[in-house]
Amino acid sequence: MAIAKAERLMNLALCLLGTRRPLSKRELRSSIEAYIEAGGDDAFNRMFERDKDDLRELGLVIETVESVDGEIGYRAARDSNRLPPVSLDAEEAAALSLAAKVWQQARLAGAASGALQKLRAAGMPLAGEGYGHSPLEPRIPAHEPAFEPLMLACRDRRPVVFDYRKSSAVRPESRHVEPWVLECCRGHWYLAGWDRERRAERVFRLSRITGRVRSRAGAFTAPVPDQVTVRETVERWAGEVATSTARIRLRTGAGYPLRARAVAVRETGAGWDELEIPYGHGLDAWLVEFGPDVVVLGPDELRTDVVERLRAVAKG
Repeated sequence: MAIAKAERLMNLALCLLGTRRPLSKRELRSSIEAYIEAGGDDAFNRMFERDKDDLRELGLVIETVESVDGEIGYRAARDSNRLPPVSLDAEEAAALSLAAKVWQQARLAGAASGALQKLRAAGMPLAGEGYGHSPLEPRIPAHEPAFEPLMLACRDRRPVVFDYRKSSAVRPESRHVEPWVLECCRGHWYLAGWDRERRAERVFRLSRITGRVRSRAGAFTAPVPDQVTVRETVERWAGEVATSTARIRLRTGAGYPLRARAVAVRETGAGWDELEIPYGHGLDAWLVEFGPDVVVLGPDELRTDVVERLRAVAKG
């Protein structure tokens, strides 16, 4: 039965780390079972070269040494492959512990847990270990099925396609996206990336992705920015970052939450007041909640949005 590649790489790494002198290909082939089972010299050479490149890509420093008789040998010196002492302060240790919890439902759960165990074995206390105890335990949930494929696509810079249902839409729409970064905001995960069809930066809430995330071949067509402001975009959508102001007429004695956010209030008499309030995404939905107690004076696009929402409620 064929030996798994992970086991083959592990055996090769152990041989290269455990030897005191460089080992030739001939010696490695006779020491590693997977190489012994290789069909011929060509198959072994191809397998060995791929394995050696994979180990180097994983970070193992492999030396190539030529002996006096011209034979090439390989070894991985322990001094060259030993990490320096790890020293973390309380904030860094807590951040690592919290980040590892993100992977509890993802493919890297085992790797994250193993990394934390190694830090503990090195005497590194993590969150809640040596820094006092708290009845509150921070968590970052990652339950959405789209989380893991999008995380891998962001890492590998691979375009993706998925069906996305906007909050105001009845049916999902297909989106072709070049994923940049995932970020958790207010208990929800968001993806920021380049929407190819709209030719603009967009932010998508993972809980609104329906069906399977599908990878696509090819490189990105738009440059990845140095900084992606996911949190600011989400807050702007929620109306917490005002881009302008709106004027409304509010019935006297009603709408106290609106009055609390108003930047100006003017009494007009006849049971109505005029307010100037911050205008950001989502304000139309909020104003609809106050029903006949609110009349939008401007801008025109906000008035149109509120009227359309009220008509939709009336039809329902």
